Amino acid sequence: MLQVSFLILVSWALIWLFEKQNLSVLGLLPNANLFKQLTLLFVVSALMSASAFWLRMYFAKETYIISPDFGAKLFFTEIANQLRTVLTEELICRGALLYILVKRLGSSKAIVISSVLFAVLHLWMGGVWGNLMQMLIVFVFTFAMGLLLAFAYCRSFSLLLPFAIHFGWNLVQNYVFPESLVGNHVFVLAATPPTVTISYFSFFTMMLFPKVGVIAANYFIIRRQKQVDMP
Repeated sequence: MLQVSFLILVSWALIWLFEKQNLSVLGLLPNANLFKQLTLLFVVSALMSASAFWLRMYFAKETYIISPDFGAKLFFTEIANQLRTVLTEELICRGALLYILVKRLGSSKAIVISSVLFAVLHLWMGGVWGNLMQMLIVFVFTFAMGLLLAFAYCRSFSLLLPFAIHFGWNLVQNYVFPESLVGNHVFVLAATPPTVTISYFSFFTMMLFPKVGVIAANYFIIRRQKQVDMP
């Protein structure tokens, strides 16, 4: 957690240096009014993330079983890893940077700038550099997700809302199901998937529905929230 502690310290320093404010402007402390919405955003994001694998089970005939390595120790270790990763990305791509940009440039420009940073960060860390098609897919989705997450912060001025969305998606994609073969997972493939011929409609449904769904559903939820005054 030294990494997160360092980022929080840097965030405080930047907010104080540029705006003479403190960390309260990031809305990092939960309250009763936000708890229900945070839970809803987390659940919706997790379900939309899981739908990618449910669709693969349906169309591509993949089957999953609980990992033989699954256990309490690994479970809590991986939850901590995902929490740290998501909080790190939120503090870097939104956090103090987004707050200062909103103050200086307005919400619209600030949201776009932070979303470009979010997308570029994932291109750099995603291992897709050099493959133009994969780079395009990663950039478009992460930029769109960045717009949603930045909008969530600007609507509530609480970093907890984008964190709930981000954590719900990442937890399923990176831990619950094996999006990659690296690391621990709750479920693993029971066997090598059979060779299945699917239509273009099925392929694009598997690829696009979860990504479009998580953005659209959460945007609708956040849009209904009353705009909070900027601290």
